[in-house]
Amino acid sequence: MPAEVTLRPVTADDLDLFEREFNGPEGWGVHAWFGFQSTADLRRRFAENGLLGPDGGTLTVAEDGIAVGRVKWFPGGWGPDALAGWSLAIGLVPASRGRGVGTRAQRLVAEYLFDHTRAERVQAWTDPENVAERRALEKAGFLGEGLLRSAVWQGRRWHDAVLYSLLRADRTGTGSSG
Repeated sequence: MPAEVTLRPVTADDLDLFEREFNGPEGWGVHAWFGFQSTADLRRRFAENGLLGPDGGTLTVAEDGIAVGRVKWFPGGWGPDALAGWSLAIGLVPASRGRGVGTRAQRLVAEYLFDHTRAERVQAWTDPENVAERRALEKAGFLGEGLLRSAVWQGRRWHDAVLYSLLRADRTGTGSSG
């Protein structure tokens, strides 16, 4: 039986997990490592608003009730109405990768955003060589839209990214499609 994947607000204990697991390239993985970053800002924002605000947020990914990562969203629209869409990012502890947890978590956060914001579009991007994340997004219902050339600075050079999206209409059969 597959594990139950849920999302919940971040707790102080979760911050400890994030610091411990995502403190180097081993925790992030080759496609998501962008260098060391201070956790002071994360803890400051947690103290201010629990990492949930009108400009984005972070939820803990839990597998069978145990924290195994986080999903984050931030403004990612096109055109003058930036909140027409959100961009997603996910980080899972290495032991929870490759078993469908990321697929379910990304679908859950997209559903959460469609249910609780006016967003028409949720998008994510990844390195073209990150086959596991591309497969996870596709299984979560996201559609590949194309290649963003030289979009991400990582490891002393520019990398391409593949853009994926899920529209409100993709999940409900209603809404605009362009």
